[in-house]
Amino acid sequence: MTLNICVSIKPKNSQEVLTLIKKAEAVKADFIEIRLDELGENLELGDLSISTKIPLIATNKLSNENGSFARTQTQHYKTMLHAAKNGFQYVDLDLSTPKLEKQITDLKKLGVKTIVSFHKFDGAFNSQEIRDILNKEIDSGADVCKIVGTAKQIQDNLTTLDFVSENAAKMRLVCFCMGEQGRISRLLSPVFGAFFTFAALEQGRETAPGQISINDMRTAYSLLRQ
Repeated sequence: MTLNICVSIKPKNSQEVLTLIKKAEAVKADFIEIRLDELGENLELGDLSISTKIPLIATNKLSNENGSFARTQTQHYKTMLHAAKNGFQYVDLDLSTPKLEKQITDLKKLGVKTIVSFHKFDGAFNSQEIRDILNKEIDSGADVCKIVGTAKQIQDNLTTLDFVSENAAKMRLVCFCMGEQGRISRLLSPVFGAFFTFAALEQGRETAPGQISINDMRTAYSLLRQ
């Protein structure tokens, strides 16, 4: 059973990025998501990719995606291309991205894998919703499909974990619930077959509600294996 963990970091300036990458290496992250939202356009992304052997994911959330990137869609796309040309192994694009399929095609030509994401911030998915979203992401040409809801009650995790169990063999799938009530699916989604789950580098560095620190996740996984 492979239980991959992606540490998500959101540096506030270019000086902080390499420090956080080294910390993610120290805690043995399987992937590192770098949130580019708050970083300037002149950041030398090539310096990041040569600083670690851990696969890097470029994510650059716009303000309408609960992110901090306040510039245009064109500038957003240029940032993703810049990441792809500078050694990032994955680029994360929202399912609502204009001309999504063209962007995916362009990025794949540069040798990068694409993660297509959909987030529901106001609640959990029902069974039909989550299936429809997966089909749209697959149709877009995604290499990895990411579908994240928000648990309002503990039972919301059951639909998500059941969906992962049924569909993880079809596609590289990242799927869990955010929020305090969603911690169970964050932790258990890889047990049910998800490609990876997300964790915070440490307490106080969460990039999304309900994130658990990677050290706490590793401890829980070691108990599951006993």
